[in-house]
Amino acid sequence: MQKSKECLEKRHWTGPYRRRLFLVILILIPVGLATKWTSEPYTRWMNHHAGGVVYVLFWSAVVSWIWPRISAFRVALWVFLVTCALEILQLWHPPVLQTIRSTFVGRALIGTHFSWPDFPHYAAGCVLAWWWIRRLQKNRLCDAKHRETIEWRNSIKT
Repeated sequence: MQKSKECLEKRHWTGPYRRRLFLVILILIPVGLATKWTSEPYTRWMNHHAGGVVYVLFWSAVVSWIWPRISAFRVALWVFLVTCALEILQLWHPPVLQTIRSTFVGRALIGTHFSWPDFPHYAAGCVLAWWWIRRLQKNRLCDAKHRETIEWRNSIKT
């Protein structure tokens, strides 16, 4: 019984939990890009700050997908710290960083201009990421318990 429980746990980490994360990553990519090209009434807020929330959600999903066993709190904390470090790095303008920032991908990943108002949006994104990943992880545990119960019932029948 112990061996099948370990297999069940391994299967679960690589199964539905990671598939859900991957689906969210695929959804967040166009949403994040849309925040940069929107032309609605709140363009400034969308372009400068809403993208920060989506950015943090995206990287939290990526980190959780790569390392699915890390707690939601640790993922949110590390993504917040790295994102804040990248924001502070925008105060520094050596030639190598300027070359990276001259491309769209470079601007999207490390940014170009330091902005204090970005920090609360990063924090909001991290709180959302923590809540959402924690919920996915709880669903993962419920799925595993449900499968374990079904497996136990099937073993009784045989």
